Amino acid sequence: MQDRHHGLFITFEGGEGCGKSLQSRMLFDWLVSSNKDVILTREPGGTDLSENIRRLLLVGNINSWDPTTESLLFLAARSDHWFKKIFPALTAGSSVVCDRFQDSSIVYQGICKGVSLDMLDKIYLEITGGKHPDRTYLLDIPPEVGIRRSISRSDNNETRFEKMDIGFHEKVRNAFLELADRYAERYLILDGNLSTDEIHDQIKEDLTQRFHNIFS
Repeated sequence: MQDRHHGLFITFEGGEGCGKSLQSRMLFDWLVSSNKDVILTREPGGTDLSENIRRLLLVGNINSWDPTTESLLFLAARSDHWFKKIFPALTAGSSVVCDRFQDSSIVYQGICKGVSLDMLDKIYLEITGGKHPDRTYLLDIPPEVGIRRSISRSDNNETRFEKMDIGFHEKVRNAFLELADRYAERYLILDGNLSTDEIHDQIKEDLTQRFHNIFS
């Protein structure tokens, strides 16, 4: 149950080009227009240090980092992000909309790259004390569609993961669906092939019903 003293923690997950960044922004704009106290952030990123780590992780050769080093970089970014931005906002009563969070590490580095899930969980527990998002939206889309969308964006130079083979991205999609099934109480799977407005409407309806005490 959501602690009435804390804001909502909402995350968006999914493969490359699924539309989660756009939906994060649309949700943030809607919450602001509804006079909610909310911040929009992303992972890796959200703080100066984490944005610097983001550039290391998302730009360059696919083999720049071995999976364990890659995981530790993501976790270092998450730690700084959590302590400097997310946790202070939540404890102050603000809601947080975040584009990716720990589930991406579980899927990409843990399930798909073989990094110890026990290690990922232990470090996450150390960082957050076990706090998980109140609601997670998974935008599900065929990987070939998402990759095509992502690399076609003229402003996108963060394509290190897009360069990985389609088999890897199929594993990512299946792993997210498995995770959503395992944590069905906090996940909602959305069809990423729908129009942006249709997806946004589903998210608004879900939030209003699920957290009616906040949105009433």
